[in-house]
Amino acid sequence: MGEIRNILFIMCDQLRADYLGCTGHPHIRTPHIDALAKRGVLFSRAYCQAPVCGSSRMSFYTGRYVQSHGASYNGVPLRVGEMTLGDHMRELGRRAGLIGKTHMTADLAGMARLGITRESLPGLLAAEGGFEPWERDDGLHPDAYTSPDLAYNSYLRALGYDGENPWHTHANSGIDEAGNVASGWYLRNSHLPARVHRDHSETAYMTDRAIAKITALGETPWCLHLSYIKPHWPYIAPAPYHDMYGDADIIPANRSEAERQNPHLVVAAFMKHEESVNFADEAKRRRVIPAYMGLITEIDDHMGRLMRFLTDCGRMADTLIIFTSDHGDYLGDHWLGEKELFHEGSVRIPLIIVDPRPEADATRGTVCDRLTESIDLIPTFVDLLGGPAKPHLLEGRSLRPLLEGRKIDGWREFVVSEVDYAWRGARLALNLPPDRTRGYMLLDGRWKYISYDNFRPQLFDLKDDPNELHDLGESAAHGKIRRAMEDRLNGWLRARRNRTTMSHEEIEARTNNYKTRGIYFGVW
Repeated sequence: MGEIRNILFIMCDQLRADYLGCTGHPHIRTPHIDALAKRGVLFSRAYCQAPVCGSSRMSFYTGRYVQSHGASYNGVPLRVGEMTLGDHMRELGRRAGLIGKTHMTADLAGMARLGITRESLPGLLAAEGGFEPWERDDGLHPDAYTSPDLAYNSYLRALGYDGENPWHTHANSGIDEAGNVASGWYLRNSHLPARVHRDHSETAYMTDRAIAKITALGETPWCLHLSYIKPHWPYIAPAPYHDMYGDADIIPANRSEAERQNPHLVVAAFMKHEESVNFADEAKRRRVIPAYMGLITEIDDHMGRLMRFLTDCGRMADTLIIFTSDHGDYLGDHWLGEKELFHEGSVRIPLIIVDPRPEADATRGTVCDRLTESIDLIPTFVDLLGGPAKPHLLEGRSLRPLLEGRKIDGWREFVVSEVDYAWRGARLALNLPPDRTRGYMLLDGRWKYISYDNFRPQLFDLKDDPNELHDLGESAAHGKIRRAMEDRLNGWLRARRNRTTMSHEEIEARTNNYKTRGIYFGVW
């Protein structure tokens, strides 16, 4: 173990922190992820900046809150000019590339206004979130919109899987009891084995691509974002993962009848979504969750394969490894499906960091309960590679002191996450215009405060109510706490980093120096 040359940034999609063996779920077999945690630090209170794919990832990739980067939902372009992980890495002499999913939407209008095309290298990087697209695959390929150039489909066809879209008809479909192809888009089919061999699944394929790329890079320093598509839906797994878990392994849904009787109006609108109605049905829920668990164990097996490869080629000694997820998944908790709101199953994420430097030896195998955010990763990478802090731009904090076990005074007092549900049926049910659909979560460790446009807030006491079953948003006894939390949220909103084109050092150098530049105003 020694100097950091490379960064392996591994992200899963829709992986709940509490469904990993290393974070307390006793039934899912994740020995390789557990072993990774023993090599590094498990951050047990890590939160994403938005519990939805696109906006969460844009915070990971910019080191900035959603309020700052503006890509507030899936499909909302990240403004051209936003500095990203790839930009920071190239400044520090690393090639930065993607294998897997980003959910990045290019700001094509902004690029066109500036005369930038994808055919140029700057245009390609701008369109791909700053990454070299070593193999981008966002993992959602319905028949009507599948690219004819999808590399994974070409791979499957070369192996003998037939059809125009084997991603759908093989990797994400099974064969039902009547012998018909059964689409994994439908939750009812999640118990079936996918029609691909385990060695040819999306998870196996992306791992293969990562190993091949690291091999090809040789001694060139790199930052590889390996972004696994699963355990995101379609919830269907290849054998033997499809039936590796049974009814006895399923964690009970975290919900109460009282929640359904008198929910917050925004939560009530989400409860009416089709995915929530189906996951509220216990029989349907129990059909799906074993597949979700199997997909996690499949990732774990390939994590083991990847770590063996890194060990064999000597890269474990000089590579910083991060394992995380963009958000969680309700899976029926609180009578909800999907994510997008702010309960722990949706907004808390797994985070493991393995730092190969001797300075991190004292913290190996430990659990850190400090509040951390996804925007902390870029400042950590830059710090460990010797780059400047850039506090005018990056809104997270370097985790380096925590990795080294140093005593820290004045760590962050709270974490923030945001949602914009303008595109969802909930907005229509609530009769809202698209610009009045924001929600903000502020969590200080004990109190979780949620402020919505147009509606009363929510408040949960995670000390006395860790399952978040009792909303104190209307409790007369907690009015003072709610007002104090709203004040903190407003203070946070005023502190966003919007002056990104000039550093603090440049401002200091220019302050009150107009006379030295020959400029005299108001002088007698």
